[in-house]
Amino acid sequence: MKRLSLITCLATLLLPLVPVRASESGSVHFTTDVIPILTKLGCNGGGCHGKATGQNGFKLSLWGFEPQADYRALVKESRGRRISPSVPDQSLFLLKATNTKPHGGGMRTSVDSDEYRVLRQWIANGAIPPSEHDPKLQQLEVTPSQLDFSINAKHALTVTASYSDSTTRDVTQGALYFSNAKKIASVTHDGIVHTNMHSGLFAVMVRFGGKVATFHGAVPRQNRVDEEALVTSRLDQLESQLRSTPTIDDTPPTSRQVDRLLIQQWKRLGILPSQPSNAETFVRRVTLDICGTLPTRQEVEDYLNDERADKRAKLINRLLDRPEYAVYFALKWADILKNRGSGYGTSKQRAGTALFSGWIRNAIATNKPYDRFVGEILTASGNQNQIPPAIWYRSVRTLPDYVESVAQAFLGVRIQCAQCHHHPFERWSQQDYFSLAAVFARVGRKGGFADAEVPTSEVIYLKEKGDVFHPRTGDLLQPRPLGGPDFELGPFDDPRKSLAHWMIQPENPYFARTMVNRIWAHFLGRGIIDPIDDARSTNPPSNPELLDALASDFTQSGFDVKHLIRVICNSSAYGADSIPNQFNQNDEQTFARFYPRRLTAEVLLDGISQVLEVPTQFSGGKGKFPAGTRAIELPDENIPAHFLDVFGRPARTSACECERIDEASLAQALELVNSSEINRKLTDENGLVGRLSANTLAHAVNVEEIFLRYFARHPQPNELATAVEFLETEEDRAEAYRSLLWSLLATNEFMFNH
Repeated sequence: MKRLSLITCLATLLLPLVPVRASESGSVHFTTDVIPILTKLGCNGGGCHGKATGQNGFKLSLWGFEPQADYRALVKESRGRRISPSVPDQSLFLLKATNTKPHGGGMRTSVDSDEYRVLRQWIANGAIPPSEHDPKLQQLEVTPSQLDFSINAKHALTVTASYSDSTTRDVTQGALYFSNAKKIASVTHDGIVHTNMHSGLFAVMVRFGGKVATFHGAVPRQNRVDEEALVTSRLDQLESQLRSTPTIDDTPPTSRQVDRLLIQQWKRLGILPSQPSNAETFVRRVTLDICGTLPTRQEVEDYLNDERADKRAKLINRLLDRPEYAVYFALKWADILKNRGSGYGTSKQRAGTALFSGWIRNAIATNKPYDRFVGEILTASGNQNQIPPAIWYRSVRTLPDYVESVAQAFLGVRIQCAQCHHHPFERWSQQDYFSLAAVFARVGRKGGFADAEVPTSEVIYLKEKGDVFHPRTGDLLQPRPLGGPDFELGPFDDPRKSLAHWMIQPENPYFARTMVNRIWAHFLGRGIIDPIDDARSTNPPSNPELLDALASDFTQSGFDVKHLIRVICNSSAYGADSIPNQFNQNDEQTFARFYPRRLTAEVLLDGISQVLEVPTQFSGGKGKFPAGTRAIELPDENIPAHFLDVFGRPARTSACECERIDEASLAQALELVNSSEINRKLTDENGLVGRLSANTLAHAVNVEEIFLRYFARHPQPNELATAVEFLETEEDRAEAYRSLLWSLLATNEFMFNH
């Protein structure tokens, strides 16, 4: 009996090595038939056997991207007990899936299902292993590829797989479906799209056998006949004005193209944009967005009194020439480029962060072309005390740092998943990840501190050799950009220069689009691709034509960032009011109104300092920063400032702008109430409170000044009357103004750009 059991066990283990002919009912391939079923049933998902440690002793590759490993796990591991070719229905693999035997994942399929039939057939055929001669999935196509829906409608998708043997197959039932906007539309497990009560744009990702396809849908607003006539008439009128109105001086022609493309989408979705914002709103909005600074009373009044037709374009140009523009955008790029000061000896680190911050600021002030800006960072070599861009390599130190920072900051791609497995929503594989890592494999470091956490004065240089191997196959990988091909390099060539050259080519699908999308999101509050650094086929742009037009114009301008900002700020979308109308009140995608957003931590603190006329004093380690230093001028995130931390200052540990938190919190409300810094500004005798309480002007005059300082507008009659009445009822003039000024700081109108 023991001898027979041993023979049976050996036969089971050796079975995969002996090819077995497929049954007359047809061949079943492990890679193209079995693995998609495991994916459909959720067996190789991250919450089940596909997670890093597996589940209950059984581990599969995530989403089935490693067929050979999955085959070994299923057929060979645990002495082959999961498969029983002689009695397929008694295979533990099937008994668990049908919950005939207790299964932690519950019942995944039934014995009368198509999935069960295919899996059983594969086992009955001899559990044939994957082979290089098996047909390979080449393409996945979803039909239709795009469609407009009405509210509460449904439509069935058809998914077709094309294989290397020229065959095609309907895989609709075997594919996985995910909607990126479930509020607008959901999708069933068998590919039926159901729209809900909300209008807008959505996409459905379809995945099968390691390939991904995307369906694009739109749900126009269901207007009544009279409403539709009104929307059509208004939008036709806007188009007519674009054609007939001559181009105003200083306004880039591309701004008109932006407006036309927006109008086309509004027509498709039955949306009417908000009215243009008034002059007071616009001067405050654009000054905050370009310079990170509130406009002064004089600047507001000068703009309001300017009667020139092109005053908006001229204001934008003036703001771009101010030093605050470079300072503010240098802060933005210091976040993205991880110019960190924390975790080090501050007195030794601050010189480096200040040097890099200054280099970024100067590059922006001189309008250095964006391709040169990025190229100088990527290819930087030399002493970090003398070559500021080389300081980027101080925080970006490891191969994963290089890959993920470059991909996210400059290409708008989140590739982190591909370090361990094939990206589940995109085409990026481990080979793509580590081939990009090979670009930086020869980056060497000399000097500095022995402790890698205090790298203050390193020399960055190109080593003679540096290899990267595929973590699973062990193959030596050549330097290659995302999507290939391999760079043609000589022994003395720097792969980083080849990467920089590849990036700036007009046909590059990522570089210009990513920067355009980033700047658009800065000014409009949301990217055309959103999130801004997650570009993939399954996260499509809300207006592809608009993104392409902006990217093309940016490239043709020689990567002129100021030109890009002029185009965006002169567009009707940026100039629209934030107050919604009945047609766009639910719009979150098409920029039919300006999306209000809270001021960032540094801008908010500087704004409070500006209106109260009391600067913040920042500690600088052994000393202090010069009096009057603004929060947007700080070189790194390691300067102590509780207010900035509470309001979302990022730690600069990643290249993602999502590190900066702008959601409201209880801590922020408490900070506005209890902040010692705000209290100091309100009680300073040399500040605004002291000046207003000491002057003899009428309360109405002072209230006018306060509103112009805070909101860039004159108070409404009821606001003026309420404020004056309050001030007159208080006996202590200083305390009255202190209370009024504090209460206005906590208003949404002050704390938000709108």
